[in-house]
Amino acid sequence: MKYSTFIEKMTTEEKAAFLSGKGEWDTRDLPRLGIPSIFCSDGPHGIRKQAGAGDHLGLNESLPATCFPTAATVANSWDEKLGEDIGQALGEEAEALGVDILLGPGLNIKRSPLCGRNFEYFSEDPYLAGKMAASYIRGIQSYNVYACPKHFAVNSQEQRRMAMNSVVDERTLREIYLTGFEIAVKEGHAKAIMSSYNEVNGVYANENKHLLKEILRDEWKFDGIVVTDWGGSNSHVEGVKAGSNLEMPAPGFDSAREIVEAIENGSLSVEELDKSVDDLLDAVVTLRMVEKKKEFDKNKHHDLARKAATESIVLLKNEDKILPLKAGTKVALIGDFAVEPRYQGAGSSIVNPTKVETMEEVIKGYNVSLCGLSRGYLRTGEEDKALKKEALDIAKDADVIIYCFGLDEISESEGLDRNHMKIPQNQIDLLQSIMSVNKKIVGVISAGSAIEMPWNNCCQAILHGYLTGQAGASALLDIITGKVNPSGKLNETYPILHEDTPAFNQFPSAERNSEFREGIYVGYRYYDTSNVKVQYPFGFGLSYTEFKYSNLVVNKEGITLTITNKGAFDGAEIVQMYVGLDNAIVFRPKKELKGFKKVFIKAGESKTVSIAFDDKTFRYWNVVTNKWEVEKGRYNIMVGSNVNNILLKDTIEIEGTTNVYPYKSELIPSYYKGNVQKISDEEFERVLGTKIPDGKWSGELNRNDAICQMYYAKSSLARFLYKRLTAMKEKSEEKGKPDLNILFIYNMPFRAMAKMTRGAVSMEMVDGMVSAVNGHFFKGVGKIIFGFFSNSYKNKKYTKKLESTGSIEKQAIKVWVEENKGEWNKKMD
Repeated sequence: MKYSTFIEKMTTEEKAAFLSGKGEWDTRDLPRLGIPSIFCSDGPHGIRKQAGAGDHLGLNESLPATCFPTAATVANSWDEKLGEDIGQALGEEAEALGVDILLGPGLNIKRSPLCGRNFEYFSEDPYLAGKMAASYIRGIQSYNVYACPKHFAVNSQEQRRMAMNSVVDERTLREIYLTGFEIAVKEGHAKAIMSSYNEVNGVYANENKHLLKEILRDEWKFDGIVVTDWGGSNSHVEGVKAGSNLEMPAPGFDSAREIVEAIENGSLSVEELDKSVDDLLDAVVTLRMVEKKKEFDKNKHHDLARKAATESIVLLKNEDKILPLKAGTKVALIGDFAVEPRYQGAGSSIVNPTKVETMEEVIKGYNVSLCGLSRGYLRTGEEDKALKKEALDIAKDADVIIYCFGLDEISESEGLDRNHMKIPQNQIDLLQSIMSVNKKIVGVISAGSAIEMPWNNCCQAILHGYLTGQAGASALLDIITGKVNPSGKLNETYPILHEDTPAFNQFPSAERNSEFREGIYVGYRYYDTSNVKVQYPFGFGLSYTEFKYSNLVVNKEGITLTITNKGAFDGAEIVQMYVGLDNAIVFRPKKELKGFKKVFIKAGESKTVSIAFDDKTFRYWNVVTNKWEVEKGRYNIMVGSNVNNILLKDTIEIEGTTNVYPYKSELIPSYYKGNVQKISDEEFERVLGTKIPDGKWSGELNRNDAICQMYYAKSSLARFLYKRLTAMKEKSEEKGKPDLNILFIYNMPFRAMAKMTRGAVSMEMVDGMVSAVNGHFFKGVGKIIFGFFSNSYKNKKYTKKLESTGSIEKQAIKVWVEENKGEWNKKMD
């Protein structure tokens, strides 16, 4: 341990208290020892440090910060340099705002387009997600700030997210849901990581030794701190045993007492506790012993947000080359999003931007003639005949209509999964009506995740901005007018129908288990292998110019090829390398992304592009040998502009690493064919390697069940409270904006009350509540009352013990650093 001589000065009570948060965002300081607190902040696409009292879901206003495009947007750039630039800006702003740990980026896999938080996640592909996350992390940590990638792991559902059990086979876990995190840790060198709310195969992620110890720390050599998601700890004694460090946000001394008791009865060793303290102490020393920058250039960062958006916007359609618009084009600007843009998602990631551009204002600075502006529709979905008539009137006289539409706030939010993939019908009705008076329509979409597009033929051009951040209006108009050539490509597949998605029958889970029966066939891996027609394939995106691919050379180090810009516009192309193996012994997708490169080429020029093979190019996880293996064979090396448009192809012979194979094709034929929408129990169990656990909600509720499960409560009062809470939730949804506090309470387990109330509620009181909910009213109420007084007494006693501990110089930690300066300087280098 790095700080063993210092840790020896700490009491067990101090160590235990040190491993939990003091408030909503700050860790516990120990004044006796001169140990300061460190401050955490949400920050996947901007810093959200609240000015006043902190709350998890951002209802209280935060300090102004740059709102960059969301991760789902920037992933469309496929540009690691851009990701690093954004990361550096985030790190600089974090320092200036006094933030030590930035809670992001989010790199959970987009298993289903319905996940309400997909706007915060990079991709359906772990390789792309990992590379982009690593770039953000390198940028953030170039300042004295820790990045904290999240949520580790297999967290792809918002509904009852704190009380779900992700049932997933080891190969799928490794290849799909952990590979992005592996890249983030090994290449991004993340110094913190956030554990997820859910269980993974029956064990909470924050207590899961397989995840946190065997994989994260032992295999990947992660040497940072593990932070729980807010309220995501079940038992921090078990968490510490597994390698978790910081329990957030504010469990009070109840958790600390559990750790002290575990030390006393021997269920937790002093060595395990000291190791956890040592890791966290290292973070505190690293983050707080260096002076931090106090300001940032708001205009410079706004310009970067604009650049990030322009590189990430995807041109999906451009019939008759309607775009870019010619100078002087008479334009009608229609759509509520043109006046009030939707530029970020809802939930804990909400940023208070330094400024926000609107298409309505920004278009005045471009060389087009604005002949009319109309909101056209109500974003909440109601019909408005007056607005519709106004929009149609101005559409008649325009050369081109720029129609701004997309998903409203209630469609995508933390704590809430979508019910469908449709854009509100009133927006589509208006689009179809506009088409009847003027077919020259440029559709501009605002949405953070995949949507159904049956109205695709209504638009002559479609520009998908995703959620563009505060400078999105300029970015969109830069592309519409040809100031910038679009280069974004989709980080996810756009299926024709929700029913086409591989997890359609499994997502979201109706019961406690979320069964990942589709296995490794997520996103394009499924559509491509099973020959399912899609609206727009993974990696798709158009340009104003044309690129020619030629001269592919494959050798044992990787590939080289030539890209030529055959058009009249300078532009960037994203070269994508896919790998596949025909007639494989181990089932696998037809092709998988294993490398990419974004390259800018002037009109008429050619460039040589190189993409190296790495340790992930040919590997698969073998559940028999329990390690990464390579199957012997002649592999297809495919290069193209998207997964469905392979332009160059060659093969390479690769030696295998084992003759021990994990599967028999005749026992799991659906997996070998890629037909995974309706996997039988028998096939899933063969891949899973065990019986499917019982996930039904039945019997008495316990502390780990969600509040919304009071539907099953034996207490009539509890069922009444469930109905009231459900009614409040539905009422907020009808208004078009999610009530995040209601959503959080609705989905959280009973135990979270003891983890987020600064010690006001103990786990004993929680057990009393659960007892009352289960119909034992008087017994439960008695337990709550007794628990309240007992907890209050124990809290005071614990506080007094901390305050009365023998005196030590309050600058003790600084003195220790000074005494160990040689080691300290070596660490900082």
